[in-house]
Amino acid sequence: MTKQITRLRILALVAGAMTLVAAACGSNETGSGSATTADGGGRHTSPMHMPSSVAQALPLRAGERFVNLTAPQPYTPSAPNGGTDEYRCLVIDPHLTKPVYLTGTQFEPGNPSIVHHAITYAIPPESAAEARAKDAATPGQGWTCFGGDGLRQGGAWVDTWTPNHRETLLKQDVGFPLKPGSLLILQVHYNLLATGGRAGASDQPRVRLRLTDGTAATKPLAMVPLEAPIELPCAGGESGPLCDRAAAIADVAKRFGVGPGSREARLVSRCSKGKPVPGNTQHCDYPVPQPMTVYAGLGHMHLLGRSIKVELDPGTPKARTLLDVPSFDFDDQKLTPLPTPVDVKPGDTVRVTCTHDATLRRKLPELSKLPPRYVVWGDGTSDEMCLGLLSVTGPGGKSLG
Repeated sequence: MTKQITRLRILALVAGAMTLVAAACGSNETGSGSATTADGGGRHTSPMHMPSSVAQALPLRAGERFVNLTAPQPYTPSAPNGGTDEYRCLVIDPHLTKPVYLTGTQFEPGNPSIVHHAITYAIPPESAAEARAKDAATPGQGWTCFGGDGLRQGGAWVDTWTPNHRETLLKQDVGFPLKPGSLLILQVHYNLLATGGRAGASDQPRVRLRLTDGTAATKPLAMVPLEAPIELPCAGGESGPLCDRAAAIADVAKRFGVGPGSREARLVSRCSKGKPVPGNTQHCDYPVPQPMTVYAGLGHMHLLGRSIKVELDPGTPKARTLLDVPSFDFDDQKLTPLPTPVDVKPGDTVRVTCTHDATLRRKLPELSKLPPRYVVWGDGTSDEMCLGLLSVTGPGGKSLG
């Protein structure tokens, strides 16, 4: 399936009226409940028969168990500041009473027609009170959270869901450590292009956790993000106020706030010595500060993405490719385990490279009616990202930046 044909399915999903009556709040051992949902073709079916990632779980391995969790209430997203996107952080309590390791995660949107992607964060017990207070102080369920989870000490990034994502398991004895009293935050990106940003359909997401008590040899996993700037000018034949870079950056800040709006400037400063380099392809190098072992990689872009690659020590005799997606498909983003884990040491460099294509904007129904823009890093579906994610073990491991 070509990129264009695949992305036509996005419009079909956005235009659909699919809903899910989710199971009651709380956790339960294996089982998918009796909710009714709809598949990508709009046919309403039972989860026992639908092609559901939660219903069709990979088998449990020795020592593992499932815990199924559902957001406490349905949430109806509404994009702020004249935009067409909302990021909402929803708090879920897994009621952990002892230390465990998270070895697999499967997010499931209640209403896939409006969910662009979702990130699962593990919130340590020392930040649980802040998360609960933020939830209680914000009208409705959860809070709007462009950029991150919105907490002073952010949680650990443990999973990324994108359309058609399926749980990926690592064969090694590794997992994300969760302490008693930890919470989960589901940061859900709601795409409301079909409604012009207005509130409409609701969503009640769920998530299935694969937990194990671990062994003395279990190594703690961490997720390392690698970001590069986006400096994609308007395509030939396009014109308009937002084709001006400064105007486009101001528009991102207006829709998502000063913090997310300044991300492009921070990335340009870090990755290209403060000088924007307009073009289809951008990269960023990250010196490795500490030893770590890489087990898997995932690349994330939006609808204008063409390719993404993560390399170790590029241009040297010891160069290795950690992730290579030569033909990026938004509907087929997945965590890819390395055939053999790769040890990385201080002095090494990891590079993320992304290529985008502004001409796709005119070919995609979801974007074709929007004003042309100089595309920079932004949280919206009509903006872009260049994000490589590495699953690693090693001290710290949160960031190479």
